[in-house]
Amino acid sequence: MPKIVLREIVRQHAEMAAFLWTVYDHHLLHPDENPDMDEERLARLVERLDAHLDGLRIAGETGREIAEEIHAEYPEAGELFVLRMLQQGAPQRIAELDLEKVRAYLSANGG
Repeated sequence: MPKIVLREIVRQHAEMAAFLWTVYDHHLLHPDENPDMDEERLARLVERLDAHLDGLRIAGETGREIAEEIHAEYPEAGELFVLRMLQQGAPQRIAELDLEKVRAYLSANGG
């Protein structure tokens, strides 16, 4: 039986993952701007980001296609990050990332 993919839900995963990456990275670069972002809230943000990326991975080729469509509409760092995380060999969890390499990749590729 073929996998049923709800495109609108998968799109929401892609949009939220891009947004959450932007919030996460901004916080890491400017930790004093949001005093409410304590360790617990940051951990929850990372869990949510990982979950949205998992949703895209589960959707398979459709998840990647939707992420590409969104990046074409909004060629920003968050959308490029999502595309990169869906590539073969990419880390499966945010905690596994080398943030300097991620930022360099995004910068070099227009993100």
